[in-house]
Amino acid sequence: MLVVECGLAPNTIAAYRRDLGEFDAFLADAGLALETLAASHVLQFLMALRRRGLAISSVARHLSSLKMFLRFLYERRKLSADLAGLLDSPKKWSLLPDTLRIVQVDALLAAPDEQDPMCLRDRAMLELLYATGLRVSEVTALKVGDLNLEVGFLRCLGKGRRERVVPVGRSAIQATSEYLQRCRPALARQPDEGWLLLTRTGRALDRTNAWRLVRRYAQRLGLAGKVSPHTLRHCFATHLLQGGADLRVIQELLGHVDVATTQIYTHVDASRLKAIHRRYHPRP
Repeated sequence: MLVVECGLAPNTIAAYRRDLGEFDAFLADAGLALETLAASHVLQFLMALRRRGLAISSVARHLSSLKMFLRFLYERRKLSADLAGLLDSPKKWSLLPDTLRIVQVDALLAAPDEQDPMCLRDRAMLELLYATGLRVSEVTALKVGDLNLEVGFLRCLGKGRRERVVPVGRSAIQATSEYLQRCRPALARQPDEGWLLLTRTGRALDRTNAWRLVRRYAQRLGLAGKVSPHTLRHCFATHLLQGGADLRVIQELLGHVDVATTQIYTHVDASRLKAIHRRYHPRP
């Protein structure tokens, strides 16, 4: 159902499976059966998650998983009441994303050591993450045929398998071209499945290892905070906004369905808002 009717991505489905597994363990510990389930039991589970220290956003995702599952059970007449309709999602705080200054991003992109045989691959990965704002799962899912470096665009499949075309900047084009010419041919196995970013053994680079690479380079530079591939996505959006890009354009580039998701970046650049206020308000 999650794949066919909802069109959810594999990573989302895996998260839902983990959430339901935790709920199943909770029911087993409490000696509860699905047939006797009540909304109060779900609330007890959510409160237990909060006591474990889970963030509000994580609790909200658990509840989303449960509501879909409970609605499925109700439609299949496994439950006598529509419990999903009785449960309200917890209000989520609008947390400001962590970002880096442009000079810090420049240092991170230049961090791969030229003596490392995988330097060109890592540099291409970092440049693509920052130049396009793609999610790490979208970058690692790229195939060579998804790029048109001569024109400066790439095609990717985002959440819900929604396709979008994203421009690629000159620095990312140069780094990716060097990787394709000087590094990837030596890594590719036969037959070549066409994945863009490859490991030392010729397999597709996965999102976990891409995350580890970004963390390793950030730690090498002594960058504070939990720098991750998603940090570069936040930097992409924030720096575009600082440069005067329209919010709707940023929404399209990020692959956000709702502009409300993109609006969080308007709260990040307070200096730009102050400058606009000073420039245009009659009594600054």
